[in-house]
Amino acid sequence: MLVPFLLYVVALPLVNRVGPVVFGLPFLFVWLLGATLLTPLAVWLTWRGERR
Repeated sequence: MLVPFLLYVVALPLVNRVGPVVFGLPFLFVWLLGATLLTPLAVWLTWRGERR
C-alpha cells in the first residue's frame, strides 16, 4: 500500500510540469492516470499477500 502513496504524494512535486506531452496530454495528467490505474493492482496484490 506504499506504492499508491508514493505515486500520488511523494513523486507528485517531481512530475508537476506541462512538458513533455504524452499522447497529446500534459505529463502530470498522464502520471495521475497511470497512478490511478496502478492503485487497484497494488491493493489486489496486498490483499492476495495477506490472505496467505
